[in-house]
Formats: sequence, structure tokens, C-alpha cells
Amino acid sequence: MGGRVIGNRYRLAEKIGHGGMGQVWAGYDERLDRRVAVKLLRTEALLGGEGTRERTALREDLRRRFLRECRITAGLDHPGLVTVFDAGQDEDELYLVMQRLPGIGLGDLLAEEGPLPIPWAVAVAAQICAALSVVHAVPVVHRDLKPSNVMVRPDGRVVVLDLGIATALDGEHTRLTMTGVPIGSPSYMAPEQALSGAVDARSDLYALGCLLHEMLAGEEPFRAPTALGVLRRQVDDAPVPLRQLRPEVPAELEALVLDLLAKPPAARPADAQTVHQRLRPLLPGAAPGARPPYGPVPDPTGPFRHPHQPLPGPATAPVAAPPPLPLPAPPSAPSVPADLAAACGEVSDLLAAHRYAEVIDLAARLLPRARAAHGDGAPLVRTLRTIYARTLLQEGQYRAALPEYQLLAAAASAEAGPRAEQALEHRRKAAACLEQLGRGAQALAEYQGLLADHTARLASGQDTDPSRCFDLRERIGLLLAGSGDTEGAWDWLLALLFDREPRLGPHHPDVQRLRRHLDQLQHHRRTGSQPPLPQLSPTWPPPPGPAVPQPLDPRTGSWPSHPPHVSGPNPYRA
Repeated sequence: MGGRVIGNRYRLAEKIGHGGMGQVWAGYDERLDRRVAVKLLRTEALLGGEGTRERTALREDLRRRFLRECRITAGLDHPGLVTVFDAGQDEDELYLVMQRLPGIGLGDLLAEEGPLPIPWAVAVAAQICAALSVVHAVPVVHRDLKPSNVMVRPDGRVVVLDLGIATALDGEHTRLTMTGVPIGSPSYMAPEQALSGAVDARSDLYALGCLLHEMLAGEEPFRAPTALGVLRRQVDDAPVPLRQLRPEVPAELEALVLDLLAKPPAARPADAQTVHQRLRPLLPGAAPGARPPYGPVPDPTGPFRHPHQPLPGPATAPVAAPPPLPLPAPPSAPSVPADLAAACGEVSDLLAAHRYAEVIDLAARLLPRARAAHGDGAPLVRTLRTIYARTLLQEGQYRAALPEYQLLAAAASAEAGPRAEQALEHRRKAAACLEQLGRGAQALAEYQGLLADHTARLASGQDTDPSRCFDLRERIGLLLAGSGDTEGAWDWLLALLFDREPRLGPHHPDVQRLRRHLDQLQHHRRTGSQPPLPQLSPTWPPPPGPAVPQPLDPRTGSWPSHPPHVSGPNPYRA
């Protein structure tokens, strides 16, 4: 089924989940070149009825209810809810196109970590409450809140999935309801939902109580060998208080879980806001300092400890290339074909088709296999890594591109020497990534090293074109200005202007650009203000145009045009 296109737009790549209601596929939006998740629901498997006419009517009713629920959920805007992009019908299947999220499912997190640290469990529950408060205000009831429908992103943000699907399918005409099995998961189903199927917002709060109990105790509150046994216990049995299972659980948290698991809905907290208020005293406060780099397991307390902070960056990390460790496979990347050469050919085909998101995913999957089969120095590995790094850079994924260019630079240096042209080019791309990531001091040091090496190449006759030295000198001057060294930047760029103008003439675009830099620096020198840190274009050499070069468009391969700038004689000669 991989490679199938849904709705003439969404190409399916790999199945990443399935259940009684359908399948979830990792896919790509071919129109916008972005990763998506596509949920497919087979109407034939959900419908009762015997006659063809009756089935047709029921199928149409299910389609209308499904699209209605999708429209409602697509109108919800909250960081704790997955974004809905599209919905429709393709052949006999209904499909829902959603944001594809990085991270780990809460079910997988529980399977790997066991009972969660108490602050983690509280942080997950609080974030779910924030999302449910938006959902219940519509009003919509989730009906199937469970670990597999909760995602923890790398930064610790919690996202609730599958909103509205259960509501669309829980109708009097679907086969699941007609056979007496209510929509939902028995281990997280409120008693009223198990008995009659009637639900309201407090049914979701009951499921949240089941989740909290499982996160803290390591197991569901009601367990039995069969689904019917679990449902019977949900209706009849009282939960075991958490402090009997885990004594360090705070008494107020135990009381909240017991209130959430009350059998009568009226005995539960009134709404998600009330639950959140009871969780707030248990949430961690803001931590001093910057957010640390993400660990291998997402920390759900991160949004509370480091609210509204930017993505962490290894600001103190050395520029030296990291060891060539295998790249981790993205969780929803396309499957790798058996033949490695054919797979690499597929990367080239995707690149030619401008399907950059798929290039990145497939190359990340292929690189470990190619390295294992051929070694780090093989031409195939080098080419594949170059395509991967270049595509990451073109798509603005500088954090991921940086280590790839560092590896490429290290390999080229080991093979042909640190001043080999290819090694210098990879180092320049790495410096560009550093500058885009805001690591100006490291970028400046790398540009200065590159300038020394290019100058040595010119002196030894290895290179006869001084343009790269000029370009590096310009970048160094702009970084000096951006770092606050206005006087040093002035002297540096003025010397560059005196070197370039006699060769190019006063009206050459490069000379005009240098004049504009100096005009801006003169203004900042007079006012005492600090010039902004310039933005770097990842291309080489910089184009003629404004003082801050504009980025190359990878889809057109050209620079945007700018009106010519005409100026008089050089005012800096005086």
C-alpha cells in the first residue's frame, strides 16, 4: 500500500499505527512538501445492514458525520491538540490528514520508563487538562482518551490525538455500536460509557483519572483477563488508593485521582479547569538559566520549568566534528528498499522532483545502512551525506545540517588535507549553520580560520581566485559589527573597501554593498547604538544586492532581483 496517493495529494509512505477503527500512515503532502499523518477508516468495516441500498444510505450518513466532526476539530486552536489539515473520502475509505508530530507516545513512554516521576505525571495531566478545557468548551467529548492517544513531544509538550473520531463513529448505525461494544478502550472507559454509551465532559475526566493512576502506579486501575471483565470492574469496583501502591505520592494527588475515578459523574470534579487548579500546586516552578539540550526521553515538566524559551542549542559545543555515530531513524520515515543502490537512486529521483521532506527522511534512513555496508569513506556514503546535508541546509534545518557538514569536512580533511577545496567548502557550510543558529562567536572563529587557509592557498599557488577571501572578509566584518565591536568592524570593512574598489570600480555592486555596510556602521558609531547581527545566506559567493544578502531559493536556483543602487564618489577616501 506504500506509495498510494490519497486525494490526489497525500502520498502514503509507512504504516505507523492501526486499530479497530482504521490505520494511521506516515505520508507527505506533495503539494506543500511537508510531512503529514493520514488516518484511514474503511466504511465497510464499520457499517451494519444487509441490503445494498441500506448500506449506501448508512455509508453516506457516516461520511457526513465524519466530515462534520473533522470540521469542528479543525476549528480548534491549541498547542495541546493536533492540527487537522484536511479530510475527505478516497474510494471506500474516509481519510483524515493531520500534523505529523515528533516525539513519543505516552504508552511507549510508560512501557520504557514504568511508573513516571511524580512531577512528570502531574505535568502530563495538567497539559491534558489544558487541551480538554478547549475541547469541552465546543462542546466535544473525546470519548477515547488513552496512552496511545497522547503524544509527548521532544520539548515536553503534550498533545492529545484522535479528537472527534470516536464521536463520528459512535452513532446508532455503526456496526461497533450495534454489536453492543461501545466506542472507547475498556481500561479507560467511564462506568456510564460502559453501561449506556452516554457521555459528557466528566467521562473524559474519568479517563484522565485512569491515566494518572497508570502513570503513578505503573498499571491501570482496573485489570482483568478480558475486556468485559475490565468493564465490569469499571462499573463495580473501587480503585486502590495510590499511596498504598506508591507511598511517596502526595495525599492531595491521591485524593484527586480518587475523585476523578468516582463512579457517579456528579461526584467527579466539575470540569478540566477545576482539575488543573488542583494540579497547579504540584507543578514544578520555573527554573533559572537556559533550557538544557533535550535528552533521549522527553521531559513533560519542560514547558513549566522553561516556559516560552527558545529551542536549546549546544552554544558551548566545540566546532570540531563529532564522532561518526549512526544517525537515528526518524520515527515515521519511508521504508528503505532492499537494494541500497536502487534506494540511493530513489533519493536522487526525489531530489529531482523537489520532494525535499522525503529526501531528508529517506537519506537519514539510508546513511546508517550505507555506512555499515561500505564504510564512512566510501564515495556512495559521501555522496549520500552531501545530498542529505545540502537538503537540510536548503530547508533551513541548520541544527541538523551542522553535524553533517562537520563530518563531511573531517572526512575531506583526512583524505586530502585540511586545506583541500572540498574540506574548506564543507567548513564554510558548517560556519553558515553556526551563524544561522546564533552562535556568532564560533562562526567568527571558523570564518577567521577559513580566511587564513584560503590566504595560504593563494600564497602557495593552489588557488588564483581571491574572491572567496573577499567574501570571508566581508562576513567577518559583519559578524564583528553584530557582536558589538563597531570600531573593529569599521576598520575591517574599510580596509576591504580600499582593496576592492580599485579592482572593481566605484559602481560595482560589491563595492556599493560595502559602502552601505559602512554607512550603517557610521550611523551606529554616531548614535552609540549596536548594529543588529546580520543574517547569512547559505550560498557562496554573496550576490550583489542589499547589505544583508537574501537567501537562495532552492526551487529556482536564483537570487531575487533588486533595483540597482547608484551612488556618488567614495566618501571614505577622505
